Amino acid sequence: MKYSNIGGQAVMEGIMMKNGDHYAVAVRKPDKEIEVKVEECHSFIKNKKILQLPFIRGVFNFVDSLVLGMKSLMFSAEFFMDDEEEEKEREKEEKQRKKGKDPEKENSILLGFTVAFSIVLAVGVFMILPYFISLLFQKLTDSQLLISIAEGVVRILIFVGYILLISRMKDIQRTFMYHGAEHKCINCIEHGMELNVENVRKSSREHKRCGTSFLLIVMIVSIIFFLFIRVHSPILRVVVRLLLIPVIAGVSYEFIRLAGISENKIVGLLSKPGLAMQHLTTKEPTDDMIEVAIAAVEAVYDWKKFLRENFGKEFPEDKES
Repeated sequence: MKYSNIGGQAVMEGIMMKNGDHYAVAVRKPDKEIEVKVEECHSFIKNKKILQLPFIRGVFNFVDSLVLGMKSLMFSAEFFMDDEEEEKEREKEEKQRKKGKDPEKENSILLGFTVAFSIVLAVGVFMILPYFISLLFQKLTDSQLLISIAEGVVRILIFVGYILLISRMKDIQRTFMYHGAEHKCINCIEHGMELNVENVRKSSREHKRCGTSFLLIVMIVSIIFFLFIRVHSPILRVVVRLLLIPVIAGVSYEFIRLAGISENKIVGLLSKPGLAMQHLTTKEPTDDMIEVAIAAVEAVYDWKKFLRENFGKEFPEDKES
């Protein structure tokens, strides 16, 4: 199988697809038309050499993905505001302009705070909370090894439980369907098939480069790290867990990156848990969702060129020229 450099994520009633320095958000509007926005995306780290350093790049890529995801989600949400909400938003922006403020700058600051809060909340729930819950096991055993294993198990259970809980929400179920459409589009191209609804429908919704797999690998890598890195002070244990988060994210990113381009059997075996988790976070999409995903891909990616170069495919326009 050949590998493309395109990736994406689901948003509200749509798909975001990223290729290089550009991304596209395609949204199925309430009037059933597909709206597509294409823009450049820039990392908050301007030094490109840093973004190419193994292990370090994973941390910055994760933050960039969060920022891009939030921007894409905000864009898609605009189409589903009612008239009263839209009017309030316009009035708010007008008041900001009258005060000499830039609404876009204000939104960028708000976006930054939102991303920062999301990171802090995720660290607290998935990294620190399991540690404090694991302390309850000290009443049952003095073995730090068993307590560390219990912490890891609690961490994974919280993660899986969170996914199961939100998957019961109707809006999230539709988002998971769009998530499936995103994966199926990428798999369609990477398996040498023309990008159309029929081919996408029969493609797999599992993909090794998925963010779900990344998050599960983060959980597993954290278990391994905390098994071998031990300190006696409870306060230092919390500090060590916080300090190791960038390292864990960096290692996890490198594994996902390797898994996305490798046919190695061992790597494939290690990828199985993440692929299994994707059965929770992806669902089979409808044809109109697939059409949205195709629109997002075609806005930023020349899939025909990819098929020509990697699979020797020919298209009618090739014969005409």
